[in-house]
Amino acid sequence: MSEGRIRVLIAKPGLDGHDRGAKVLARAMRDAGFEVIYSGLRQTPEKIVSAAIQEDVDVIGLSILSGAHNHLFPQIMDLLKEEGADHILVIAGGVIPEEDIPNLEKLGVGRVFTPGTPTAEAIGYIRERVGA
Repeated sequence: MSEGRIRVLIAKPGLDGHDRGAKVLARAMRDAGFEVIYSGLRQTPEKIVSAAIQEDVDVIGLSILSGAHNHLFPQIMDLLKEEGADHILVIAGGVIPEEDIPNLEKLGVGRVFTPGTPTAEAIGYIRERVGA
């Protein structure tokens, strides 16, 4: 953790074009004292991992509504491992069916937040896992 502040990268992988939820979460995290980097829409797994390493983040928050999580998240987790950055906590949110969550957790995704989860719950989880 750099300078005592938790650093979070919020990323929208794939072709998903809706980022309202990601921006709401980013704002809530900033209000909670986190340093937040928002990577923007339509990011590739390679760009997400590269940005996370370059920005020296503690957490990657993946927001997805497209249904491509079972394709994109394994790529992101593999790239983090390949780059020696698998210490970065990865969380996810968006429209992810309950039946897919156990497999994502097996990949190493720390927690999946489904629609309607209060932002305070995600913030609390990050503080618990990362510290601060």
